[in-house]
This record gives sequence, structure tokens and C-alpha cells, in this order.
Amino acid sequence: MTIIAVIVFIALYYVTAGYGVFYNKKWGFAIPNKIGWILMESPVFIAMILLCVFSERSTNIVCLIFLILFEIHYFQRSFIFPFLIRGKSVMPLSVILMGMIFNTLNAFMQGGWIFYVSPENMYEISWLTTPQFIIGTLIFFVGMIINIHSDYIIRHLRQPGDTRHYLPKKGMFRYVTSANYFGEFVEWLGFAILTWSLSGAVFALWTFANLAPRAAKIYDNYKKEFGDELDTKKVKRIIPFIY
Repeated sequence: MTIIAVIVFIALYYVTAGYGVFYNKKWGFAIPNKIGWILMESPVFIAMILLCVFSERSTNIVCLIFLILFEIHYFQRSFIFPFLIRGKSVMPLSVILMGMIFNTLNAFMQGGWIFYVSPENMYEISWLTTPQFIIGTLIFFVGMIINIHSDYIIRHLRQPGDTRHYLPKKGMFRYVTSANYFGEFVEWLGFAILTWSLSGAVFALWTFANLAPRAAKIYDNYKKEFGDELDTKKVKRIIPFIY
């Protein structure tokens, strides 16, 4: 998965996934965005629950807390976020299927580690007082707040009926043009720390590998569309002050 993440990271600088602002008919048959997001994100939500239910560690308090944190994100992404989407945009079925495949594999990677592969005595109740759990959980929720708040800003850039494009400037958009992506990366970096796991680290890497190239293209689009309105010295792509 790590090797594939590196390949995907490089490839996405040359191939633009055709959804959202980069929607392209060449990606094939498309369906409404709302349905697309539900289909793409819900498999990981369901798979993680099943992995927990059939595990002998299904009553482990620490593992259950990991599950709850993970599922909070995917419940919001699967069953709340899609219904907040404005407009009538569509998403290619090919993109949805690729997302479903990755999300299902990731569920097995995260749930597999938490409920099956991790050392049996690793996640005892004392884990909840370790620095990595406390720090990681704080980072996780900071990332989630940034992600949700940034999505809110994007949704409210224009009034109903307005079709113009606007440059987001509030919240973390003061520092990066893809603040929602930054929030999601921070989220999964926090999850990697709070679980202190290679599986979590690989997911954080995947998040960056998938989103950083897209953030770079969004940045280039903003430069073309908004010119001097975008302060390129201050505002970066996805990592504040760095990239």
C-alpha cells in the first residue's frame, strides 16, 4: 500500500481525477454527487463495524474508542456531507468505484490492525493515558474541525442561483487554498499517532498522496482565475507555510 501510494502521488500530478471542479466526461458515466459520495464512503463505515463485530476484541474498550473515532469521520462523510452538497453536480462512476475499492482496502488495513493483527496486550486501558493517544486525539479533532469548517466555507461562497466562482479566504483558507484537504490530512495524521500504528501511518501517507497533487492543481486554477487576488507568498497549497 505504501508503494502504491507513492505511485499514485506521482501519477496524480499528470492525471487529474475527473470529479468536483475537475469533472470531465471522458471519465465515463456519471451519477449525482450526493449518491456518489454515499456509495464511495459508506463501504468503509460498514466494513469497520463488521470487522469489529466478528473480532474476539470487540469488547476491548480502547479498540472500540479507535472505532468510534474512525466512524465519526465516515458517518459524517457518508451520511451528512452528501446531503449538504449544493447544486446538481455529478461524479463519474469510475471514480466512485476506485474510491470504494480503496476505502474497503483501507477498512481491512485499519480494522485488521486494530481488531486482529496488533499485539494482544498492546491496547490495554492504560493506553488512554499515553502521550501518543492524548496528543493524537487532539490532533485528530483539530483536523476534523478544520475539515468540516472548510467545507462549510466552500458551500457558502455564493448565494443560491449565483454561478460565479469565488476565492475562499476565511478560516484556514487564509493559509492554504485546499484547507479542507489540509484538515483531512491532519485528521488521519492524528489517527496514526493515537493508534501508534503502521497502518495508520500508511493511511495518512495515502491521504497526502491522494490530496496533495489535487491541491496543487486547485492552486494553479486559482492563480489563473483570480490573479493578484491570491497572495501566493502567504497562501500555500495544502500545508501552511510549506507547500
